[in-house]
Amino acid sequence: MPAWLLWIVNFFLQLDRYLGEAIQLLGPWIYVLLFAIVFLETGFVVTPFLPGDSLLFAVGTFAALGHLDVGLVAVLLITAAILGDAVNYHIGAYIGPRAFRENSRFFKREYLIRTHEFYEKHGGKAVVLGRFVPIIRTFVPFVAGIGAMTYRKFFFYNVVGALAWVLSFLFAGYFFGNIPVIKENFHYAIVGIIVVSLVPILYEMWKHRRTQSGPSLPSSG
Repeated sequence: MPAWLLWIVNFFLQLDRYLGEAIQLLGPWIYVLLFAIVFLETGFVVTPFLPGDSLLFAVGTFAALGHLDVGLVAVLLITAAILGDAVNYHIGAYIGPRAFRENSRFFKREYLIRTHEFYEKHGGKAVVLGRFVPIIRTFVPFVAGIGAMTYRKFFFYNVVGALAWVLSFLFAGYFFGNIPVIKENFHYAIVGIIVVSLVPILYEMWKHRRTQSGPSLPSSG
């Protein structure tokens, strides 16, 4: 791969690290690039490697310095996140019925039915909480589509999840990203935010496991 092409790929994949350069280089077009990255990161299962949480945090940091319009970027990235998940859902909905057939050896119809039942019961939590887990957030809407989760229900939680994800990371960067100790330990700050965001998911897993392994009723007789 030519050195210039490698630089472009590296620049694109690590935009959170090179955001300052990108703002100077692209000017107003930076908003288009940010929209595209968030849309691609959430919209296609083949692009989970794109920056997500760290990019939102970095955007908030630069917005606090006046280099970006925080209101505009919030609206654009929330829209990109909603549209990305919607596209991912519809891709899954298109693939699901074709992959899970009665005569399929690996993708049996019963798996599709179980997935549908799970998403109808727990899909809302999965769609919202999955937003905060890298890689997982790319697969949740895809699997929701495969499982034929009711779209109206999916869309509601899609919007809730997008608002929670974008605004939490964006304004975390906006209010705290320029504090020297956080600025010098940027990636540790991101990991810390992700760990905190995992707490509700771990709690739900623990609660589900506790319910499943609860004491059984004594048998009569």
